[in-house]
Amino acid sequence: MRTAIFPKDQQANYDAYGYSAAIQSGGFLFVSGQVGVDNDGNAVDGAEQQFQKVFENLEHVLQAAGCGFDDIVDVTSFHVDMFTHFDIFAAVKQRVFAQPPFPNWTAIGVVTLADPALLLEIKVIAKLP
Repeated sequence: MRTAIFPKDQQANYDAYGYSAAIQSGGFLFVSGQVGVDNDGNAVDGAEQQFQKVFENLEHVLQAAGCGFDDIVDVTSFHVDMFTHFDIFAAVKQRVFAQPPFPNWTAIGVVTLADPALLLEIKVIAKLP
């Protein structure tokens, strides 16, 4: 069985594109890729601000399922122009995952994302509490 999870007041945004923010199944939460957009769907300006917004958006999805960053076991991140922004990304990531044990992580360089202004997309798997 699987259950769709959406952050509060955000289901319409996901319905517009035909996907779930996350799926709860088998004791795990599978979170769709989250990007650094504001509530209107516009990319946030500035690499650090956009990366922080990605994690804020991710947190909203996790919270909708009763999870937090400590419940994440697997992370996949997709980076546009990875080497230019990786130090900035690493600093933001370190604030979010400040203490071990850290989740396993796969970082992938990509040419572009759905919006050319986006620099990062992150998807995760979390263990439900």
